[in-house]
Amino acid sequence: MCKKRLLLIGASGFVGTRLTDRLKTKSNITIFDKQQSHFFQELTTIGDVRKQNQLNDVLQNKDTVVLLAAEHRDDVSPISLYYDVNVEGTRNVLQAMDRCGVKNIIFTSSVAVYGLNKENPNEEHEADPFNHYGKSKWQAEEVLREWLEADSANRSLTIIRPTVIFGERNRGNVFNLLKQIASGKFMMVGKGRNQKSMAYVGNVAAFIEYCIDTQEVGYRVFNYIDKPDFNMNELVAQVEKSLNKKLPAVRIPYWFGYLGGIGFDVLAKLTGKKFAVSSVRVKKFCATTQFDAKTVQSSGFKAPFTLAEGLHNTLHYEFIEEKNDTITFESE
Repeated sequence: MCKKRLLLIGASGFVGTRLTDRLKTKSNITIFDKQQSHFFQELTTIGDVRKQNQLNDVLQNKDTVVLLAAEHRDDVSPISLYYDVNVEGTRNVLQAMDRCGVKNIIFTSSVAVYGLNKENPNEEHEADPFNHYGKSKWQAEEVLREWLEADSANRSLTIIRPTVIFGERNRGNVFNLLKQIASGKFMMVGKGRNQKSMAYVGNVAAFIEYCIDTQEVGYRVFNYIDKPDFNMNELVAQVEKSLNKKLPAVRIPYWFGYLGGIGFDVLAKLTGKKFAVSSVRVKKFCATTQFDAKTVQSSGFKAPFTLAEGLHNTLHYEFIEEKNDTITFESE
């Protein structure tokens, strides 16, 4: 059986590293990224999705593209970079695919396309992105759908919209929350019943692999969330269980926490300093953030890890195990 020839664009990062590790023995892989892969240097071609000629070269003799590359940080400057990379970069990839006769693409988008404060949106929910990252991801999706429609009888497009992804080596919002809880300095604001959709990197990588293995002509779109969701009380309980420690049961009312956040807002404005606490962060912490995952659940995919196992693995790696290196990844 011939190995699939895969181009993983933007795969030197958090998700791409785990995906490459899963695929390396079963596929012929090329990583195309601005940064050298820490773990798969021999598979890496340095390049930029904004450079059409580089894409033309690297896409020769490929079967499938997995497009992970994106500008995603909150502080990207200039703002136009979101659109240059996420939208025009996607367009460049598709043009290079057409030149090289590649018909299959898997694209990682984001639940950010739905916007804030939506009630458990599924894949049919209208788009309402609130920031430039979400807007650029939605525009990229539109470009991809136009490409598919131009030759829908022969092309394959899969769009995956993950929720917040966590796991070993990641330094995103979930890590910061786990670190705070594990430190014992954590205070629960509110009743802790608000639920948070999350996704473990090991499962996200496994699902992308599943999409590669099951790709077919046409269009598929999936929210990716590891279900069932944990609420904040359950998350704290999992930290206690994984680290085998009892954390202080300090709990403050939401109204008091929010007023405290406003106080830090005023202090930040007066001093020009940034503080870990703000009214916006308190509000986000206490909000329910859930997304529907029934499409993935009915697809036949079986996640290799439960959400509890993913959290346990992350907590042990970050706070118990000895490290052989200091390599970490930004949030994606």
